[in-house]
Amino acid sequence: MSIFQSLIKKEVLHLLRDFRTVTVVLVMPVILLLLFGFAISTEVNDVRVVAVVEQHTDETKQIIDRFRTNSYFTFAGIVTYNEVESLLRKGRADAAVVFRTEDGKLKHQIVVDASNTNMAQTSTAYLESVIRSGASIPVVTDTLYNPQLRSAYNFVPGIMGMIFIMICAMMTSVSIVSEKETGTMNLLLVSPVRPRTIILGKLVPYFLLSCIILILMLLLSYTVLGIPFSFSVIHVIWVTILYVVLALALGLLISTIASTQVSALLVSGVMFMIPVVLLSGMIFPVENMPLALQWFSCIIPARWYISAMRVLMIQQLPIGYVLTEVLVLSGMALAVLVLAVKKFNAKK
Repeated sequence: MSIFQSLIKKEVLHLLRDFRTVTVVLVMPVILLLLFGFAISTEVNDVRVVAVVEQHTDETKQIIDRFRTNSYFTFAGIVTYNEVESLLRKGRADAAVVFRTEDGKLKHQIVVDASNTNMAQTSTAYLESVIRSGASIPVVTDTLYNPQLRSAYNFVPGIMGMIFIMICAMMTSVSIVSEKETGTMNLLLVSPVRPRTIILGKLVPYFLLSCIILILMLLLSYTVLGIPFSFSVIHVIWVTILYVVLALALGLLISTIASTQVSALLVSGVMFMIPVVLLSGMIFPVENMPLALQWFSCIIPARWYISAMRVLMIQQLPIGYVLTEVLVLSGMALAVLVLAVKKFNAKK
């Protein structure tokens, strides 16, 4: 058995002996994916609606009937205009629709509780669509890529971007730093083994573990969460592998900076976890951020990976549509890997 194979075997045995950590690493992606796919949803249901009708007509009756039969709404009755504010303040209604007839034409006003901005914006859009669906000139809406407007479609690429940063960068950096703390890394560095062999021996097991997690997450995404399957999954896999290599390089770079496992975790959390959640586009659109934060988000690898995954997994477009993202990730991976190896050699 070669020295390189021995190093890989050593690291694999180290992982397998730490059964609790491996279990958490494998179970955590499943829990996060299911949690964001089902429990955490940006969809709005059971919107309590009241109506104010100054003069009943066939048109107002039809609109109110649509409110009663629509599964997104709970119609709470017809009230007077003076009661609307009281109902909204007491939480007995989420929105009110006021119908007025002016010059023989029906006009409407929507009053909504905006203490929850997401619910207010979404419920207003729902109400508008129901009211206008009966107009003399029908409005035809064609929703591409996500016809059911399921929030899981939005969260899956983001969860994948976050998970691989956590597994690859954090665990790799902590593993290498723990070797420093116990003194075994110093023994390896003074041995005849080349530093690049030591680096690859430490990274390969985590790369294989990341591949297992990738397969698990893709299976859940295409089966349980119902994301449409297509042959673009091949591109999803190799772009993810590129992202994993970048994350491993980041973990290696952190290990050259941090001296203890606690500091490695803190550096990983501050440098990667917070930016990934807030600035990568996982939850909040990058386009809605201030210009300075938009520029800053360009150095966050997860931004480019999540953008590519949405194109490949959700829109199912060819790889040519994410060439910019692939080139940026490739450049980042090469730059970080070269810097990490140089710093690692300097520590020898």
